[in-house]
Amino acid sequence: MFPRETILVLMAACLMAVSQGHSQGWAEKMLPGGLSHDFGTVPRGAQLLHRFPVTNIYAVRMEITAVQSGCGCVSASAAKRVLEPKESTTIDVRMDASRFQGPKSVGVRMTVGPEFVSSAELRVTAQSRADFVFNPGQIQFGVVNAGAGASQTVDLEYAGGRDLSVTDVVVNNLPVEAKITELYRKPGQIGYQVRATLKASAPSGSFKDFIHLKTNDPAMPLVSLLAEGTVQSAMSMSPAALSLGNVGPGDLLTRRIVVRGAQPFSIKAVEGTGDGIELAAPLAANEASVHTVGFKITVPASGSIKRELRIKTSAQDEVLILQIDGQVGP
Repeated sequence: MFPRETILVLMAACLMAVSQGHSQGWAEKMLPGGLSHDFGTVPRGAQLLHRFPVTNIYAVRMEITAVQSGCGCVSASAAKRVLEPKESTTIDVRMDASRFQGPKSVGVRMTVGPEFVSSAELRVTAQSRADFVFNPGQIQFGVVNAGAGASQTVDLEYAGGRDLSVTDVVVNNLPVEAKITELYRKPGQIGYQVRATLKASAPSGSFKDFIHLKTNDPAMPLVSLLAEGTVQSAMSMSPAALSLGNVGPGDLLTRRIVVRGAQPFSIKAVEGTGDGIELAAPLAANEASVHTVGFKITVPASGSIKRELRIKTSAQDEVLILQIDGQVGP
């Protein structure tokens, strides 16, 4: 017969074990696409990217409190940290194939909380080929003014025994055009150059996706080259969104935004007003480099505020989108 104190200690240990098991498990359920990704065989130097979808399947707000990589060759971040119920985001994991050779497997720990804490272990793997090299490892346009266009190149160097050929270049959702040029071909050495050109019609905002190279190498028939950049609009808006926070029912709020342009312009219209959101004053008819637009917002009796206004200007066909959100409280 065990003493009463011993039984209590054993019960506490069992409860702690069960609690730890649950804490490790429920965060994994927020990752519907799985916990691992294999990049396969990649060129040395390639910059790799995979987005793990994350969905808050629970009835309470969740926060991604930490994302930690187990290796300096991998960086990871959450595209959005706070998730309301049923809201989704991604854990963006980048792997630098210039920092290892041969096979590599790296874990990334995602921790969710803060009131109830759980974690999930993600894993990315890749095999970096020493005889197949990208230089540099990706297409990086940086920040480009809208309509300006830009070009960047990446050299592909092969030093293997196969008579390698790049047969095609595929661009899916990127606002770029790409072409491949053979630079040289001699015994044991083959060189290509990829030139990517940002379209002048590229929309404002950031982009990040892959250009795919088709080859005759059965070990690596499709090679992915990361391309990213930001197209900066000729127009800017500050603040970019109106977050009202917690507001009282029936409150009358006044908020302002400032719209700036590289050249003088006029604001032709603001669409989406009404139902409690109105212009505080008529729009100025004159052209100027800076305009201030005021809004009068009447808070509803309950619920939340989620609105989208479209601001049309004389400077560009693309409209400016203003998001307005808030939560009605007591």
